[in-house]
Amino acid sequence: MSQWRDIPARTIRRRRRRLIGCTLLPAALALTACGNGVEPGVDSSGRVVSLRVLDYYTNQPDTKIYQRLYAACGRRLGIRIDRESVAGAGYMPRVLQQAASRTLPDVLMLDNPDLQQIASVGALAPIADFGLSTKGYARGVVASSTYRGKVYGLQPAANTLALFYNKKLLKEAGVEPPGTWSELKHTAKELTGSDTYGVGFSAVATYEGAWQFLPFMWSNGGTERNLATPATAQAVGLWRDLVADGSAPKSVVNWSQADVNDQFKNGNLAMMVNGPWQLPLLDEAHKKKGLEFGLAKIPVPEGKKTSVAPLGGETFTLPQTGDRRTQKKAARFVACMNSERVQLKLGRLRDLVPARTDLAERLAADDPRLRAFVEQVRAARARTALLGPAWPKAATRIYTALQTALTGGATPTQAVRQAQND
Repeated sequence: MSQWRDIPARTIRRRRRRLIGCTLLPAALALTACGNGVEPGVDSSGRVVSLRVLDYYTNQPDTKIYQRLYAACGRRLGIRIDRESVAGAGYMPRVLQQAASRTLPDVLMLDNPDLQQIASVGALAPIADFGLSTKGYARGVVASSTYRGKVYGLQPAANTLALFYNKKLLKEAGVEPPGTWSELKHTAKELTGSDTYGVGFSAVATYEGAWQFLPFMWSNGGTERNLATPATAQAVGLWRDLVADGSAPKSVVNWSQADVNDQFKNGNLAMMVNGPWQLPLLDEAHKKKGLEFGLAKIPVPEGKKTSVAPLGGETFTLPQTGDRRTQKKAARFVACMNSERVQLKLGRLRDLVPARTDLAERLAADDPRLRAFVEQVRAARARTALLGPAWPKAATRIYTALQTALTGGATPTQAVRQAQND
């Protein structure tokens, strides 16, 4: 039993009220909630009237989209949603601090690779305890919110990676989007010219670099459990060869995914590995510059049929607040945020793939651009599925091996061995 669960619910409530309750409430509510000694978010009759939600979206249009969805679910449940958003690098330190001080909100949004870390300290409740189900969800989506056999979050929509290509450049070169590694090497070389590289990706020394490499490692049978295998070395070798023969620029070791998209958008790359979050910027480039782009699945090694990409996206969780009434209401809010209506809205407004496979197919029928992402999500894998909270260490090894091999510091085989042994 975890330390968190050892603490009596009454004590948790007392600490929670002392630490955050009265200071965060509007004055009028504080008079009724704190003045009468009842719980924050609960009126004097014991009815839950509000929920605290913590997320990390402060940028537009995402923050506005979530604000509207939260408000709609709040109206449906007859409650007020008190939202707090913390951007970027400050988010997980805040979550960890709140988990340690037992002051997590009623509903907590987590990037799915972070869920296991928070669940491992006993700060989250299994969603099945509150009647929530993952029936009909993509297998990888469920796995990404699972820790030691129990599901701790419900993710309404997902993202992943695909291969974007410039239709005009491929047509002029007389080539088709590649489906295999050998076709990728051939096509990228055919597309490379004086002003254009055939393909680009992010091999930067951050988790972004590791994330972009995973489809190549996983589709070839490599595993983050042990990088020092021929399968992973071959995948590193593919990227090394593309850079070495000039089909991909040497700058990929410094490029973020946004940098890669900028190069593609400006016609400096004929193909790129990237995610659906770039679609709004590419649509804008289509309107202003006439950019015509298409999407295909990430190429696979010869003899392999399935392109296995990593799964991204946010999952909504239920912290162990110690107040069963509030948790039940929070579960209804999470169910609302995973409803058919919200999953399709997130798909249409944010170019995400609905977590339910039937809804994903419906969205792809409406917007064929998303077909490649829908197919990738079908076989996508959670980054934490094998290693759980130890995933960040493996990701660091992956991007370290890439940096070493792509800058000529070692052969692919030596690079993966060195990274594994560090």
